[in-house]
Amino acid sequence: MSESTTLIEKKPEEVLPGFTKLSKQILVKSPSTSSQSSPTDPTTIIIYGWGDARPKHIAKYVSGFETLFPAAKIVLIFSPILKALYQVLETRAKTMHPVLEAVFGSTSVEALTSPSAKKERILVQVMSNTGGINFAATLYAYRQIVGPGHPPFPHQMLVCDSTPGSTHFMTNIGPWSKALAVGAATYLPWPFVITRALAVVFLATMHGLAVLIGEQSAAEFSTGAVNDPSLCDVGAKRLYLYSKEDDIIFWYDIEEHAAMARGKGYDVAGEVFEGTGHVGHLRAHPEQYWAAIKGRWEEAVGNTNREVVE
Repeated sequence: MSESTTLIEKKPEEVLPGFTKLSKQILVKSPSTSSQSSPTDPTTIIIYGWGDARPKHIAKYVSGFETLFPAAKIVLIFSPILKALYQVLETRAKTMHPVLEAVFGSTSVEALTSPSAKKERILVQVMSNTGGINFAATLYAYRQIVGPGHPPFPHQMLVCDSTPGSTHFMTNIGPWSKALAVGAATYLPWPFVITRALAVVFLATMHGLAVLIGEQSAAEFSTGAVNDPSLCDVGAKRLYLYSKEDDIIFWYDIEEHAAMARGKGYDVAGEVFEGTGHVGHLRAHPEQYWAAIKGRWEEAVGNTNREVVE
């Protein structure tokens, strides 16, 4: 079990005040009744954290969004890497049902397609490939419930922070094993090199089993899902946040994904950060980070009255 999950199971309110736990991975926070909102602000912000992210690291994203959009509900999803890797798609989708309940009040077809649901203004923030896996599972869960006769999961904007990367196993075993080992190293007693070696063995085993049974990997599904108009709304604005110094998700893979999205009709924009590592852009360049999100949201819904988060 990852440290992030352990913290959620103990006392998440100590790390993230005001949040209510919906499941081991999912928390929700409603705005205070005194919060002032603009008619073009998001009504809900959904944050899919990166693999094994700790609550204290996600807190700065929550704080920034609360400063920009104080009247928005915030749904927060933690992403244990091991769970994302070993769960099959149907299980991952069921795990994301509380997200739909938090946003729309229920997972019934009536709730998800109601007039009030259509009035929601939703901003989705996805971080790293593991966050992307859970977002794709949410898209799939929504489609499974409403059926083919309805539009896909409604959202006005999708922010992709340090994601998505390539899904080719042999070219990515190095960065993937590093990402998995970093998350596990904080609670394993032996040297990091041993943890990373075990991560390589585990990933190779999972890949081999997937090949044997013909199962599409979670990474492959998620990368394709966000560029599938039947699952991910082609009308939503999209913003890729990335750096050429990221040694886990490579910039050229993100740009390739963005180009594919553009070719399928998605409205795509990108923001490149200088000298930042994986999901490290906010920490190094907070003003640039929030300005990019604020500006893109304005393009999505026409809001031009907010101040940039300092």
